[in-house]
Amino acid sequence: MELGQFSVSLAVKDIVKSKAFYETLGFEAHPECGGVDDKWLIMQHGTTVIGLFEGMFEDNILTFNPTDVRHIEQHLKQHDIAIDSPTKGESGPAHCILKDPDGNVIMFDQHQ
Repeated sequence: MELGQFSVSLAVKDIVKSKAFYETLGFEAHPECGGVDDKWLIMQHGTTVIGLFEGMFEDNILTFNPTDVRHIEQHLKQHDIAIDSPTKGESGPAHCILKDPDGNVIMFDQHQ
């Protein structure tokens, strides 16, 4: 089962301060993925990817970007793992959200 690119989606209080902080650590913002005015952006340093999101959710999220989120969702259901937010539609971009045994939020987010 291919999980795709992994990133951490951080719930931040001030997108400008957070962007500056992560730039100090060597991260660069993807210009085509959100922006400060949008209150979200994706930053990368080498192979490490983080998303910064102001006011969109309360908790940090472990995020995977698979090519087939519906296959992963089916696999999880077959193993009796509860899905908090299931995929919608039969094809195309979609996501599903669940929690691990400790309550950490995990999102499988398919872009295409």
